[in-house]
Amino acid sequence: MSERHRTVILDAPGERVDKALADALPELSRAQCQRLLKEGRVFIDSRPVKGSKRLEGGEQVVIDLPKVESSEIEPQAIPIDIIYEDEDLILINKPAGIVVHPSVGHESGTLVNAVLAYCPDLPGVGGEKRPGVVHRLDKNTSGLILFAKNDHALRYLQRQFKDRTVVKVYQALVYGLLSQNEILIDAPIGRDPKDRKRMAVIPPESSARSRVALTRVKTLTCFNEYTLLECHPLTGRTHQLRVHLAFAGYPIVGDDVYGRRKQRLLAGRHFLHAGMLTFRRPSDDREKTFSSPLPLELQSILDELV
Repeated sequence: MSERHRTVILDAPGERVDKALADALPELSRAQCQRLLKEGRVFIDSRPVKGSKRLEGGEQVVIDLPKVESSEIEPQAIPIDIIYEDEDLILINKPAGIVVHPSVGHESGTLVNAVLAYCPDLPGVGGEKRPGVVHRLDKNTSGLILFAKNDHALRYLQRQFKDRTVVKVYQALVYGLLSQNEILIDAPIGRDPKDRKRMAVIPPESSARSRVALTRVKTLTCFNEYTLLECHPLTGRTHQLRVHLAFAGYPIVGDDVYGRRKQRLLAGRHFLHAGMLTFRRPSDDREKTFSSPLPLELQSILDELV
């Protein structure tokens, strides 16, 4: 792997090398800087330096930056529904049935493959020549999803998700009628100790690891035995809405993992749609809100219930 040498002056007395380096190289995240330090690619006086080292001030630092290499992921001309695009990001309306990025069992035919075909000249994001995945949606969840075109945009957008300033609004059709018009589900989520492929609500006293998970749920429309909900995930845990709603006693229609075994209304996907997204654009920090209507296969279910 060829390398690019970069020299910077870190004039930050008393500060840790990893933090000062991230500040000096805004195109890299602190995690990327820490990885370079761990790999021995950062030198002071020709010697590798640790990220925890405190600076005296004015040190000349040499960094061996690995060359961004083309990803092995092949571009594929898969149609994508672009809601919005600028120099920093692409906002896509994802259909159900497509995986966001390649993984075991899904090496091709993903949204990343499609975005690569649409934007073949994207700069390296995260060390690979591919669009940056800002966040994810489950395979059978439809709706709005963001891709970053450069490292700055990736960090800028992911920081908003981490700080919980992004407003995400989903629509879900569930079994049962809510006892209240609006509820807050506060239940930590972690890997199911009995099945590592699933997530589960983990009691605080359990020895299994879990993370705080919060979901605000509001009733939109009540049917005979179903409720159309507006869901606001205040955190971003894997399968959060599906796990929380099942835990609260309102499993999502069509969910073959966390829902009922026998499904009557919907097959092949679950009734969960990411219908609204509010975030700040990296280019000007302006807040923007975008929406996506229910797909026809979900709207037809509601029409049958009326």
